[in-house]
Amino acid sequence: MTDHDIAQEALGRPVRELRDEELEQQGKAVHDTRNWVFLNGTSEQFATHTARMLELEQEYLRRHPKRTWQGTGGAGDPGSDIDVLRAALRGIVAQIEVLLVPQPRVAESSSEPTSDPVVALLERIASSANGRLHKLEVHQAAREVGLDRTALARLYTREPRLLATEQSDRVITDAGLAHLTRARGAA
Repeated sequence: MTDHDIAQEALGRPVRELRDEELEQQGKAVHDTRNWVFLNGTSEQFATHTARMLELEQEYLRRHPKRTWQGTGGAGDPGSDIDVLRAALRGIVAQIEVLLVPQPRVAESSSEPTSDPVVALLERIASSANGRLHKLEVHQAAREVGLDRTALARLYTREPRLLATEQSDRVITDAGLAHLTRARGAA
C-alpha cells in the first residue's frame, strides 16, 4: 500500500482512529492546503477544513502534549482535558463568528451588466489596473460571473487567446479587448 493509498483510506476517519503517522500526514496536509482553501474555497469547504484541522491539532496535542509550544511551558500549563477542550471550543466559536460576518461584495465593473460570463469576466480584467489581475482574483471573478473552470481555461488556449499569463497575473490580450469591443457593439 502506497503513502497515497494510506492517506486516501485515512481521509474522513475519526482522528482517534488514525495511526500516529497518519495523524502527522493529515496534519501536514491540512496545513499545506490551508491558504488555498482560505483564498479559493467555498464557505462550506473552509468550515469543513477548519473543523478537520482543529480535530487533528487537538488529537496531536492529546497524544504528544510535550512536542508543541503548548506543552513546553511556552503557553503555560495546558491544564486539564477540560481546559484544553474549553480552549479548543473558544477557537471554534471564534472561527464560526468570522464565517458569520457578512462579507463585502466585490465591486462590479462600471460597464453595463451582461448575461455572457466571458464578457463579464473580460470587462472586470480590462477595467483593472493595466488590464491585469492576480490569478486568484481572476478565479474568484470567474466564479462570481458564472464561468466554470473549463470555460475559463479555454480563454487561455483558444485562438485567438483572450487571456494570457504573466507570472502570477492574468492579462487581457489585444484579442480579448477586441472581443469586448465587438460584444459592446452588439449590445
